[in-house]
Amino acid sequence: MITKGIGKLIWRFVRLALLLFFGISILWVLLLRFINPPVTWLMISRAFERKAAGKEWKIDKDWKDFDEISINMKKAAVAGEDQSFLEHNGFDFKAIERAIKKNAHSNKIIGGSTISQQTAKNVFLWQGRSWLRKGLEAYFTMLIEIFWSKQRIMEVYLNVIEMGDGIYGAEAAAQNYFHKPASQLTRREAAAIAAIFPSPLKRSATDPTRFVRHRRYLIMKNMRRLGPLDF
Repeated sequence: MITKGIGKLIWRFVRLALLLFFGISILWVLLLRFINPPVTWLMISRAFERKAAGKEWKIDKDWKDFDEISINMKKAAVAGEDQSFLEHNGFDFKAIERAIKKNAHSNKIIGGSTISQQTAKNVFLWQGRSWLRKGLEAYFTMLIEIFWSKQRIMEVYLNVIEMGDGIYGAEAAAQNYFHKPASQLTRREAAAIAAIFPSPLKRSATDPTRFVRHRRYLIMKNMRRLGPLDF
């Protein structure tokens, strides 16, 4: 009887914890539909890494609304990172399958994450490759796809992702690399920024390696093929 009573008590705590988790996470996502996230875990952790390396604390970001970011930057992000962004519900299973097959025969791990998944990871979670984090990433991806519009997902994405050492978002990247606002980025400039997304700490939009130049070319080619984006 005592064991049974303890089991019931534990189950009550588990149910309460689950209810709290789902309630708080859904409320969090709903709030950020209207409130711009001021900072992310990645921004903070990178800033501490800079300090540990003897550099100055740096979180260079300047939030811009969706309409204040060049259509070229939006198209470059879609062309380079997630060409089915406007069609899928958060997950590109073909891209995930391709990544799994490629990773099985390569030491260099590539991802199959969509813009929605990257946004969920950057805004709500920490960096890492654990199963727990991947599971939470999938959960938050589903939530933002349910409660946010594609326009909001793209707006948040282009304001929080890492685009250089201490540089976050399209506006900071445009100012640092091309000394102009994000609203004035040309097709080539936007493609150059998108070309460094996978490894922004190792690559440069203004001093590109051969690989980055080729990636920029492919992104520009895909931008032409995409045509207008219907947000």
